[in-house]
Amino acid sequence: MDTKLIRVGTIYLPVKEVEGAAKWYEEKMGATISYTDDTKAILNFADQSFFLVQSPSDESANFLDSNGDERFSITFEVNGLEALQQIHEEFTRNKIRVGEIENRGHAGRNFIFQDLDGNKFDVWSELSPRYKERLPENL
Repeated sequence: MDTKLIRVGTIYLPVKEVEGAAKWYEEKMGATISYTDDTKAILNFADQSFFLVQSPSDESANFLDSNGDERFSITFEVNGLEALQQIHEEFTRNKIRVGEIENRGHAGRNFIFQDLDGNKFDVWSELSPRYKERLPENL
């Protein structure tokens, strides 16, 4: 097969109330809202497009692993431990639900945060090597 998947274009997230969730992402995460209606919003941040989709209140993007622990399905990357610590502090100041910075036994450090609807996300202090190659030197 010569054709390959190149990148993830859009991630869909369930939310209870689209307008409030979109505003939260705009204010807390610096997202740009490019479209909204009564049942969905399209946001852009972290070099990605996110669709917030109105869903029942018991829905989330989280899942249970084989040990029964609730897990996140998305990891965001930052450029180094200092950047991880800074964004952790910023999220804390902005009253985002954040966990402690963790050492999970692999390169770098991580922490988990949650959005307004309880969707969990991970932040990792290491950029993927291929992505790091494309970055301007000042990031």
